[in-house]
Amino acid sequence: MDQTAFEADVATLVATDPDLARVVDEHGVPPLWRRPTGYPSLVLFILEQQVSLASAAAAYRRIKDRLGTMTPTAMLATTPEELRLDGVSRQKDRYLRALSTAVLDGSLDLDALEQVDDDEVRSRLTALPGIGRWTADVYLLACLCRPDLWPVGDRALQVAVAEALALEAVPTQPELEPIGDRWRPLRSTAARVLWHGYLGRRNRVETPNDLFG
Repeated sequence: MDQTAFEADVATLVATDPDLARVVDEHGVPPLWRRPTGYPSLVLFILEQQVSLASAAAAYRRIKDRLGTMTPTAMLATTPEELRLDGVSRQKDRYLRALSTAVLDGSLDLDALEQVDDDEVRSRLTALPGIGRWTADVYLLACLCRPDLWPVGDRALQVAVAEALALEAVPTQPELEPIGDRWRPLRSTAARVLWHGYLGRRNRVETPNDLFG
């Protein structure tokens, strides 16, 4: 998907959905931000779990500076003490080592994920410790650019939906699931629009993705 195709999908949604139309009217069409497929993005998604994006990005940069190259071999060559100095908790250290080992021993073939359906991608990723549905869903959405992802475990999306739809309370994960049905089969685009509105209301914008250079 490129920006032109993405903007066409946005136009399709806003033509029939006044809530999304209002978000786009107020904040514009979001950029088509994406992350590269592969190991480095999964490392960053693990670091982003339950912390701010800025904190995770800072930890990622420190690890990358230490390793020189973000590869599973380099990751496994570090000690837990070194990673803790970079801001990695003991729990996330275990997750990163499990991911690195799986990539190296072939039990997780990241290239093969591009050839299988969404459910199979989730199944293969969530077989690893520390990778749950949220991590799998955002990898599908941001890296594989699948068109109909709805990451119900994302707190910002939950809040964004509550704000855009003027709900009395922020929906829980089970409550958010059926709300997304109105935007099938373009739920990924709807999520991007809603995130864009969430950031815009807080005077924040999507920042250039300079972590993977």
